[in-house]
Amino acid sequence: MNRIKFPKGQQRNFLKRVLIKLNCPSLRALNQFGFEVNYSTLKNYFNEDRTLPEEFFKNLCYLAKVDEKKLSIKILDESWGQSKGGRSLKQKI
Repeated sequence: MNRIKFPKGQQRNFLKRVLIKLNCPSLRALNQFGFEVNYSTLKNYFNEDRTLPEEFFKNLCYLAKVDEKKLSIKILDESWGQSKGGRSLKQKI
């Protein structure tokens, strides 16, 4: 699952524009469109603590009729931000 990275402050503006275009009074109201996203997760997206998943982003663009080509976004690989773990060692029995 790829993630969408906005420039600083732009993810919040994007979500505000989507809420206005969908006539939603709050983030909680987004779930009336069939999204099964926890309120705390939506709040993290709004506060830019987390990046948006690509599928969720595309669904928001489709519903709000936002042209995603006009947005300055960067698509991150699914392994972005992960660190490599230690070497797996096999124990000899």
